[in-house]
Amino acid sequence: MRKFWVTSFLLLGLFCSVFAQSSAVLKTDPNSWTMVLLPDLQNYSKNIQNQPIMDIMTRWILVNKEALSIRVVLATGDLVDQNNMPVSKAGKGNVGSNLQWKAVSKAFETLDDRIPYILAAGNHDFGFSNSENRETQFGKYFPVERNQYLENALVGVCKATGSSSLENAAYELDSPVGPDFLILSLEFSPREVVIQWAKELISLPKYKDYRCIVLTHSYLQWTGARIEKENYPLKDTNAGQALWEKLIYPSDNICLVISGHIGSLNGFRENVGYSTDMNHSGKKIHQMVFNAQTLGGTDWSNNNGGDGWLRLLEFLPDGKTVCVRTFSPLFAISPATQPFAWRKDAFDQFSFVLE
Repeated sequence: MRKFWVTSFLLLGLFCSVFAQSSAVLKTDPNSWTMVLLPDLQNYSKNIQNQPIMDIMTRWILVNKEALSIRVVLATGDLVDQNNMPVSKAGKGNVGSNLQWKAVSKAFETLDDRIPYILAAGNHDFGFSNSENRETQFGKYFPVERNQYLENALVGVCKATGSSSLENAAYELDSPVGPDFLILSLEFSPREVVIQWAKELISLPKYKDYRCIVLTHSYLQWTGARIEKENYPLKDTNAGQALWEKLIYPSDNICLVISGHIGSLNGFRENVGYSTDMNHSGKKIHQMVFNAQTLGGTDWSNNNGGDGWLRLLEFLPDGKTVCVRTFSPLFAISPATQPFAWRKDAFDQFSFVLE
């Protein structure tokens, strides 16, 4: 038994050492801070053999909390592939919904009471398999009180939807330099009442000088165009373009919109996107989509869930510049794959300036 624990300790030390080495190249300024972005996790959670990759991703985040000054983690939604199916559908993974929710919940346990994380609710997180209705197990597995750091940051929940869980919620995030942030997490294809709640909240005098980030599952195409329509049974919905027109364009303090949802088998380029548009007052709004669920395999069902890719948004000490890096803790584990642990294409590694 003693030999087992010694071996485990040495392996953990190697694990942490490799992760720390691989993180060093990803921080461009020692005084910056980092926001970590996780893409759709559904293809990890739906297959039992892929689930440990989520643990690798969240453990890497914890190991590098201090080195990268990680202040918050965001996830774009579709935490599971089927919200409420006791047995998975043919070709849709090898575990049912409860085991999918338990797996993604376990992955985030690593961050509980250590780092705040904000999760969007995607189309697969509602209904039975894919948004047949607005029922979700989100609140069961991610209650308000689960993470004290998140609970302390929470400043609002849209209760008008009939739910007091966090599918529609707002959080304050202190910034070491520059304005503080207000982060809105909005449900998949938000209802009118959600948009109205968000508009009223961000318009409060308290948030006049805050920078507001909107996190929602579906918004942007990889081409940079906003999604015009969603083909799901849900009623009272607002796709990306409607969300722009009703909430984002008229706002005075929204600066960044982050989404996932889209997926393509044509390589990384068609799974990520970025664009800017001016709001009603001529202020530049940055819009980013990031997903990886079709990567790491040959088709939607025959893959490892996304090769462990995540994004690092590094906020520089000037209080306005954000450097984006795309990184895989899965590839970073082994010296044989470390050279492939970060992507350097222009659409994977870039920067932008907040106004």
